Amino acid sequence: MSLAVRIVRYVWAAPASLLGLALAPFFDSRRVDNGILLCEGARWPRRLGWRFSAITFGHVVLSTIAADEDLMEHETVHVGQYERWGVFLLPAYLVASLWVRLRGRRAYWDNPFEKAARRTR
Repeated sequence: MSLAVRIVRYVWAAPASLLGLALAPFFDSRRVDNGILLCEGARWPRRLGWRFSAITFGHVVLSTIAADEDLMEHETVHVGQYERWGVFLLPAYLVASLWVRLRGRRAYWDNPFEKAARRTR
């Protein structure tokens, strides 16, 4: 992939990445892994009702636990989704969750964006 394409993908996902960057200081550790800012270790999300281990915003992964290889493979798929959809991934994800819920399915587990990320396992 050319440098120009990589830059465009980062810029396209940048609005979502900014949200992740705003939350990054509230995690215990931060490091860059394959072009993704990985923020690990925080207890406050659970207190707010955050029920999952990690969430991705653009090129930023926020993880309440130490990220292992499986988690990073899953979240890297979401990074790729942001690179394709840009800021439109957030509303598309919510609409997809609503759509599957209205069809009597589970909003998270049956969301097509999550199903795509689980296919890495």
